[in-house]
Amino acid sequence: MLTTETIKDNLLQARQRIAQAEANYGRPHGSVELMAVSKTQPAAAILAALAQQQHHFGENYLQEALQKIDALRDHPIVWHYIGAIQSNKTRPIAENFDWVHSVCSLKVATRLSAQRTDSLPALNVCIQTNISAEASKSGVPPEQLAALIAEIATLPRLKVRGLMAIPQKADNFAQQRAIFDAVQQAQQRLIEAGHPLDTLSLGMSADLEAAIAAGSTMVRLGTAIFGVRKTP
Repeated sequence: MLTTETIKDNLLQARQRIAQAEANYGRPHGSVELMAVSKTQPAAAILAALAQQQHHFGENYLQEALQKIDALRDHPIVWHYIGAIQSNKTRPIAENFDWVHSVCSLKVATRLSAQRTDSLPALNVCIQTNISAEASKSGVPPEQLAALIAEIATLPRLKVRGLMAIPQKADNFAQQRAIFDAVQQAQQRLIEAGHPLDTLSLGMSADLEAAIAAGSTMVRLGTAIFGVRKTP
């Protein structure tokens, strides 16, 4: 892992990038949440970030995440699951995470709701949309979002917060912005249809400025904070 001092410096730089993008694109200061993507990172790296008042962490790999959640259970961490969801693994996700960003079927949402412990608050969920129509990626086509969200909104232990997308890589800011704008417009149509959505989970280390320009409220940064990841 990187040194504690390097993680501290990287977090400072990431926050400065976010604040500058907020200023550049007319967003209120503090309107964009930073999620530190800690997949493949040890608990010590999370603690180093936590010491810098970083509380939101994203994990992709369930078994690895559960070990860290257990080890760090006494710390004020908000855990986000951002990986693909297999229906036979929904119970530990429902029981241990605060947010799930990768819901893309009614079956998975129904299982998450049924398996969410009553003693916990409703599970915050984002619906993953495949905005670029890439065969290699999960997600709901934009034209199917309204029907799916209407069904998921009736589930008692979930709170639908908004959309998440991992668009195809783009070569420049204009191309990045155009893709993110399409997600924002899809969310705006859902809001106008009566769904009280408040979260756009868009943008990573390489394209956070374009995401914030388009309206992202949560950026997911891993490499920018923890450096290049090891292959799991």
